[in-house]
Amino acid sequence: MSAMPAIKKIVTPVDFSDNAQFILASAAELAASLGAELHIIFVVQNFVDYSGFMEPQMPMLNFDEELLKSARQRMDGFVDENQDILADKGIGRIVDKVLSGDVAEEIIDYATATKANLIIMGTHGYKGLDRLLFGSVATKVVQSSSCPVMTINPYTCDSE
Repeated sequence: MSAMPAIKKIVTPVDFSDNAQFILASAAELAASLGAELHIIFVVQNFVDYSGFMEPQMPMLNFDEELLKSARQRMDGFVDENQDILADKGIGRIVDKVLSGDVAEEIIDYATATKANLIIMGTHGYKGLDRLLFGSVATKVVQSSSCPVMTINPYTCDSE
């Protein structure tokens, strides 16, 4: 059995929810302790595949461009608001990206493309019908990622 490779690059998907700051702080703490790069990503769900369902059909290209522009602004604001968490504490490098497509697939593809050693992401803790209806991005990432995935359920973590 070979040893786990050194963790030099961590990918952390965020969704700008109330819990995103907690997930980011957890990822930043680990990245700082390891001297690893921290890649903060947000994925805009691509709705082009669903454009045929809308009547009248919307010009989806413009809609997607506006979503990406808005997401980039939110990412910039999120990173700015969390500078105290991201301040130089030994984090190797901080990268933030906005992607578009299927959320789970984009997270996995980004981690693979950047040769990430770890993905740290939150779970929403959906149960029962909600889980069936909304699925679980975290579950899909855990099942398909080529690197280890650490999931954090912020509802079960002590804030102390």
